[in-house]
Amino acid sequence: MDGTGVQIGDLPASAPHERGDAARNRLLLLDAARTLIAERGTDAVTMDDIATAAGVGKGTLFRRFGSRAGLMMVLLDEDERALQQAYLFGPPPLGPDGAPLERLLAFGRERLRFVTTHRTLLSEANRDPKTRFSAPFGVQHTHVKVLLQAAGSTGDLDAQADALLALLDADYVSHQLID
Repeated sequence: MDGTGVQIGDLPASAPHERGDAARNRLLLLDAARTLIAERGTDAVTMDDIATAAGVGKGTLFRRFGSRAGLMMVLLDEDERALQQAYLFGPPPLGPDGAPLERLLAFGRERLRFVTTHRTLLSEANRDPKTRFSAPFGVQHTHVKVLLQAAGSTGDLDAQADALLALLDADYVSHQLID
């Protein structure tokens, strides 16, 4: 277990070993997708745009990720893993050596950035209960609950964690800050 009570084995496993050219193409495609999405927004980026920007054929993109949704889920998953690494193992105030309340506030700020960046994809994923309440959500919930307990909060910590995470829901954030 790490400092938040989350078992390290609960984190997603790393990808299987890839051939050199496949790994290179994967990175090119992910970098191109991130760049184009940052410039234009998720809805304005096509698979053709991504393949062209990466300098690979569209077939390579589809063989690698299966579909546009598959590519978007990989982008979301990689960014989710990076955020998990930061709050489970990173430096304070987000990481385990920070004070519980400071960690909770830092988590909220980072999660808000994540949700703002990925709001369209998260909103789409939220429509399916299997993706809305997936393993990353469970890790977040446990993290927030442990921090609340360490900060001295009393009462129903599950309900408190749910309430705090609801404020970071993609649809709620979009409604409050963007729409």
